[in-house]
Amino acid sequence: MLAAWRFERRGRALDFGRPPEHDLRDIMDAILYVDRTGVQWRYLPHDFPHWNTVYGYFAKWADEGVFARLNGLLRQLLREKEGRDAEPTACVIDAQSIKTSTSVPAAGQGVDAGKKIVGRKRSIVTDTLGLLLAVLVTAASVQDSVAGTSLLDQVAANHPGIRKVWVDGGYRQHLVEHAATLGIDMEITTRKPGTRGFTPIPKRWAVERTYGWLMLHRRLARDYETLPTRSEP
Repeated sequence: MLAAWRFERRGRALDFGRPPEHDLRDIMDAILYVDRTGVQWRYLPHDFPHWNTVYGYFAKWADEGVFARLNGLLRQLLREKEGRDAEPTACVIDAQSIKTSTSVPAAGQGVDAGKKIVGRKRSIVTDTLGLLLAVLVTAASVQDSVAGTSLLDQVAANHPGIRKVWVDGGYRQHLVEHAATLGIDMEITTRKPGTRGFTPIPKRWAVERTYGWLMLHRRLARDYETLPTRSEP
């Protein structure tokens, strides 16, 4: 897929110019290294391509939807390996507030009053295996239902087979009504009264596990990106 992207991009140019200097696998490995270790772009080890080149590819791939297409292909392969249909019919939505670096502009941050976190909110949609369908990064002050409305619209457009979605009690009734207009049955699941400590909730545990996977990547444990759209890929 990456090779096809490069060929198409060069084909749109007036002339092919000089051959590309860097192997695309090296570029992707460098991006994954930043994600996994949390190192700053400028501090990429010298055995990778120059950090400015790596970030340039990262920005282009994010803007042109390359990461989304890669994720979609991998998700389909994994679902088929698990004996599922390539396209899901049910999903889960949840949100996570995370702190931001001091380098993040104040205009891109907010306060999650419930969790008392100053930073951004990462809202995701996963299938029932916990595989990503959509991501939206906003200021932490944005209500879950507001972000959820945008995510539902994305899911309905990109995955028309979705007919069921589970959310937690932080999502409002008007989101349930919006889901109904899209032909999606939304169910709000809550913990049983009196339950203490962590208790997996049926269906919703998959998205909680996905957040656990994400937090294993140091670059995602705190938001360092100036632009929220750079945090989504």
